[in-house]
Order: sequence, then C-alpha cells, then structure tokens
Amino acid sequence: MSHFDALAPDYDRLRPAGEGWQELAGRTLAALEGARRLLDLGCGTGRFAVLAAERLGGRVWGVDASDEMLREARSRPGAERVGWRRADAAELPFKPGWFDAVHSHLVLHLVADRAATVAEIARVLGPGGRVVVGTFAPEHFRAFFLSEYFPSIPAIDLGRFPDPDGLCAELTAAGFERAGVERFDQPVGAAAADVLERVRGRYISTLRLLPDDEYAAGLALLEADVDAGREAFDYTLRWALVTARRG
Repeated sequence: MSHFDALAPDYDRLRPAGEGWQELAGRTLAALEGARRLLDLGCGTGRFAVLAAERLGGRVWGVDASDEMLREARSRPGAERVGWRRADAAELPFKPGWFDAVHSHLVLHLVADRAATVAEIARVLGPGGRVVVGTFAPEHFRAFFLSEYFPSIPAIDLGRFPDPDGLCAELTAAGFERAGVERFDQPVGAAAADVLERVRGRYISTLRLLPDDEYAAGLALLEADVDAGREAFDYTLRWALVTARRG
C-alpha cells in the first residue's frame, strides 16, 4: 500500500485549504485561463480539480496513482464534474493531444521517472497546450521551519525536488516553448498544536523518508516545546510556478 493510501482519509484535515492555498490556486487558475480540457496530474483528494471544473468551466480529468486518494476525491462535493482515473504519471490513459492544459502540484518530486513523466505530459497535450507545475524554490528547503527538529529535511528535499530553472530546461528539451518561473513567498502563521498534529500524521512525505531514530527524536523535541508553552510557528512558503507551452 502506498503511504498516500494510508494518509488519504486525513489528508485534507492535515493540509487544510487556507488562505495560502487559495492564493496559490488563484495564481494557478490564472495561468490556466481559457483551458477547455484540463488534466490535473497527481490530483490527490481532488481539491484543485473540482475547483478548476467550477472556475474554468471546461472539462477536467483528475489522475492519481492512489486508489484511496481517488476514493476521497470521488466523495468530494462537486466531484461529478470531474472525470477520475487511476494511472501512473508516466503511462497516462489518454490519446495524444487530448488536452489543452496540464496541471501538476507538488507531484514531480514523487514520480519514479521525471523525464518519462514530462514526455508523457507532452504527448497528451495538443500544439500550444499549456503545462503549469507548482513546486518549491530551493531556498524553501534551506530555511524550512521543521529543520530545527529534523535536520535531514533540507538535504532530502533538495535532492528530490526539481530545481525550477532545471525543470524549465527539461521542459524545453521535451519540446516545450516559453518555459518560465513565477516565484512568490507566502508568510504563514500556524498554531504549534496544529503543527504537532500534522507532524504526528507525517503530513509531508519527507517525514516518511527520515531515519526512524531522527523522526522519533525530532517528534519528542517538538512535543516538549509544545508542552513547555510554545504557541505558534511563523515561517515562509517559497513557491515556484513553472509554466510552458507545447511546441
């Protein structure tokens, strides 16, 4: 079972759609303006796919490799407006040129073969079709707020997340044009008790890649800080929105 299968029932609770998510979704929808056939690749619980179907007015398909994530997606209000499919990102069940836009949010660091996934995105996009990829800038990981508890996080994530400029080069090599990056920061304030609950639920996949002893020690330190009266965390999400068009 994928860890996303196990996380699916609690995913939206541990990663709620607050103001930051709404801002990111708004920027993404602006980049997708006018899309009539949209693929949401790695759709998870379907939050963005349903919003895109409502806001863009076209046809949206949500694809994910996790059965349980798709189960949650299909039960979401408005899910009937989206076509849901289980598939690997590098083997999409659609004919060439079927879409005029592809969106993927915090997914490309999880795929087994990013080059094959980028090639598959190119295959299912028609000429002039857009791809919009939401990811983090490298500086996000270098200053990640949980690193004081889990010092391996920066090295793990810098090693697996695509560098935005490098991703532009990969897209260009795959036949895309006008690849570019929009970077923006989001200041965040979070209650310490909420952060503790999320860490206990390993709300980000990085926490599942830590050595067991490091996770246990970091969790104990975080619990001690909360018990000692820590009330909040203030940190910054450093986003990179990568866009390109199919040549």
